[in-house]
Amino acid sequence: MKKFSFEDSILFENDNYIVVNKPPYVSTLEDRNSGVCLLDLAREYCNEVSVCHRLDKETSGAIVFAKNPDAYRHMAMQFENRKVDKIYHAVVEGLHEIDSKKVNAPIAVLKSGGARVDKIKGKEAVTFFSTLKMYRMHTLLEARPVTGRMHQIRVHLASMNCPIVCDEQYGGAFIYLSKIKKKFNLKRGTDEQPLIKRVALHAYQIAFQDLGGEIREITAEYPKDFNVLIKQLEKNSF
Repeated sequence: MKKFSFEDSILFENDNYIVVNKPPYVSTLEDRNSGVCLLDLAREYCNEVSVCHRLDKETSGAIVFAKNPDAYRHMAMQFENRKVDKIYHAVVEGLHEIDSKKVNAPIAVLKSGGARVDKIKGKEAVTFFSTLKMYRMHTLLEARPVTGRMHQIRVHLASMNCPIVCDEQYGGAFIYLSKIKKKFNLKRGTDEQPLIKRVALHAYQIAFQDLGGEIREITAEYPKDFNVLIKQLEKNSF
């Protein structure tokens, strides 16, 4: 993977906040399985920053850092009061025509590190889903989480029988060009690689109130792997 430049990935910056388009495979916080994390890189750029929320290691997209304690507290209150609007895009298996469907299914964290819907032991978890586009065998969905439980979008989609592509933990299969392209010939002596090698989930947009009262709405473009996936689905839809 190309070396990640924190500065080049900045989408928005002022005296209070920095919003970055996080690439996949970079942990938000320290991870014993990887040598670098996003927070360390952020503090090399501006040593007083604090991260305001997290994205899973494989998830790409918009993530917010606060540059001072007042900004951090202001953002923390917005998250607590569910005033931060987040939009994710996900490619899921199957064809699903959904119009602002509300999923209210409590989620419990498992000792194994995953999560599941659990109506008895779970904590409140609410997500709204809408279809953006249907392809031949897959669907691009928009997810708007209201709460912020661990793996919330992934668990809710799995519970709807439309797991995210490449999300093996929750029943999602890898996606291969040979499965979606009608006339596909694999070069002899080679092994076919999946179109994307991580959970196909991207934090597309985030909106929040700045300290001065202004509403900041920041959009994060798809990274290369997600963009390639979408282009191949578009190209081979018919």
